[in-house]
Amino acid sequence: MAYSDANPMHHTQKMKGELSTLIDHLREDITKVDDPQFKALFETSAEVLGGLVKAFTHYEQKSEAAWKS
Repeated sequence: MAYSDANPMHHTQKMKGELSTLIDHLREDITKVDDPQFKALFETSAEVLGGLVKAFTHYEQKSEAAWKS
């Protein structure tokens, strides 16, 4: 679904797509390098970015879960 540029959903969906692409790239690179610290760094980075994707989804759903600790 396309949203106008002034609609926050336009921006959250675009960022979720870009973050998901980066997550996929990080996880793909984990398989290419045989260094445990590198693997941990990239996996942790993918997990952190996944949390941001989840926060954007909660925002889109107007969920209070995105703002509670």
